[in-house]
Amino acid sequence: MQYRQLGKSELQVPTVIFGAWAIGGWNWGGSDDELAVRAIRASIDAGANAIDTAPVYGFGRSERVVGRAIAGRRDAVIVMTKVGLRWDDERGEFYFQTADEDGKTLRVHRNLRPWSIAHEVEQSLKRLATDRIDLLQVHWPDPQVPIAETMGALLALKKAGKVRAIGVSNFAPRMIEEASYALGDVPLASAQPRYSLVHRDIERDVLPYCRKNDIGVIVYSPLEQGLLTGKVTSSRSFATSDGRHKRPTFTPENRAKVNELLGTVVKPIADRRGATVAQVVLAWILAQPGITSVIAGARTPDQARENAAAGSALLEPEDLALIRKAFESLTLAVPAAGSNTSAIARFFRKWTQ
Repeated sequence: MQYRQLGKSELQVPTVIFGAWAIGGWNWGGSDDELAVRAIRASIDAGANAIDTAPVYGFGRSERVVGRAIAGRRDAVIVMTKVGLRWDDERGEFYFQTADEDGKTLRVHRNLRPWSIAHEVEQSLKRLATDRIDLLQVHWPDPQVPIAETMGALLALKKAGKVRAIGVSNFAPRMIEEASYALGDVPLASAQPRYSLVHRDIERDVLPYCRKNDIGVIVYSPLEQGLLTGKVTSSRSFATSDGRHKRPTFTPENRAKVNELLGTVVKPIADRRGATVAQVVLAWILAQPGITSVIAGARTPDQARENAAAGSALLEPEDLALIRKAFESLTLAVPAAGSNTSAIARFFRKWTQ
């Protein structure tokens, strides 16, 4: 495993970070808590000792599972969580409606007001069974609250010793700049955007900005929720409780296109290097200038170990160029504007377009 400094912060993070969204169960067709605990511990043992979670992942469940998994080894783990999405308080701007695993309707609101941030952090600390959060990130922008006001609340938490470093997620460059300015002498440690072989938008703006200003970049969905592992066939079906059944990139047509490239371009590289397709995909992302780490989800110990091993994989320049050229030629069919897409698809797209 390789480790890199996260921007100008004091944190040294592994290049592969355990993503804890799926183990919350929500929008993933459920989860097995005992298996998830074992997966997290396997990830830590393999050197991927940073975990990225959020209160909204399973509506507290993911954080509770993470808390169980790191018990007795807290000092060896970097815990990353988020603030800004509330399902338990209807104040703030309505964002989307969903349902929990029991089918209960939940309305999620964006709220980055200082009092809400303080409450969320206290609840996260309890669920995680810890006295500090290593990296606290703003989950999504809140247009109703000035960024400076939000950053002020995060600074207060850092001063109180409850937070070690501050980051943002799904922020455009102008927002990142405003957040950095508001923090003053405290560096903005990181930005967390979506990035993968089929979603490279940040190469135009976010990535160059962060590279120029020495801000760490931790990317989510590098495997596109499994699409880029080569294991999701075009005939596979997903339960209605799994958000991928409505995700635009997961139509049978799109899966077939992606799998063809993975099979003809990525797999031969993986075979030559004794790696899996997923490991090569993650290694490609980690080789891009400005990328600090990838967040890779896992539900089992074997998946966690496979992801972690990608942190040591190195690709030759010709491999990197070949993969880029192949995926730059790929065009996926996506629904037209105004079509009936799921709330979670809109959740991902609204602030990244």
